[in-house]
Amino acid sequence: MTKYSLDDLLAIMARLRDPQNGCPWDVQQDFSSIAAYTIEEAYEVADAIDRQDWTDLCDELGDLLLQVVFHAQMASERGLFEFADVAHAISAKMLRRHPHVFGDTRYADLTEQMQAWEQIKSAERAAKGASMDDSALAGISTGLPEWKRAYKLQQRAADTGFEWPGPEPVLEKLAEEVEEVRVEFAKGADPARLQDEIGDVLFVMVNLARHAGVDFSQALRHANAKFERRFRQMEQLAAAEGAAFAERTLDEQEQLWQRAKQAERTP
Repeated sequence: MTKYSLDDLLAIMARLRDPQNGCPWDVQQDFSSIAAYTIEEAYEVADAIDRQDWTDLCDELGDLLLQVVFHAQMASERGLFEFADVAHAISAKMLRRHPHVFGDTRYADLTEQMQAWEQIKSAERAAKGASMDDSALAGISTGLPEWKRAYKLQQRAADTGFEWPGPEPVLEKLAEEVEEVRVEFAKGADPARLQDEIGDVLFVMVNLARHAGVDFSQALRHANAKFERRFRQMEQLAAAEGAAFAERTLDEQEQLWQRAKQAERTP
């Protein structure tokens, strides 16, 4: 069985992008059109890890690597950079950001290491000409998923001392923000006001997850999986009793939901 290498993958991508003999779909793509696929593949990697499907993880990592190769090939065609430049850049960055591993620097603990990490990143931003923005929040990408950007904003603020001392005040703030949503609904549910207040709730939820040491995205993925699992179980229960789930009353559907939950708890 032939074992293909990274060089093979680079050659395959170059052929796919060949204007004369390549694939018409691949040829017409650009950075913007491929970006959405790159994000999608990253989430599929996370999904395979959640499912602990290691065979699928290998496959999904390959799909994600293809995205890197695709972007590098398009950059090469425009004379911007090569795949080798991508590998060099990340290698240099890892060496630079880990002086305690590849140099003589020593940190007292993980907290000191993380503080140094942020200092190194700040120096990198300054070297790129971003020194005009000296805010603690400088350099946080607007291209991140919004929950991740919220997390980074909160963590950077916490590094300056602007931080709740524990989860209790965060829970109190969450209750306050939920009450403000309730008030807006009572006033007549103005879409702009509801968007603002619900955004506040979500921002506090990210902060609560941060205090709990819980990955917000992973927690939501697990909640989605749990809902899907229970909903499918309800549909099966309803079908076994001779009536489609959608034909049941809301009270009957709630009873099926409770049965599905109970079935999960029963060994």
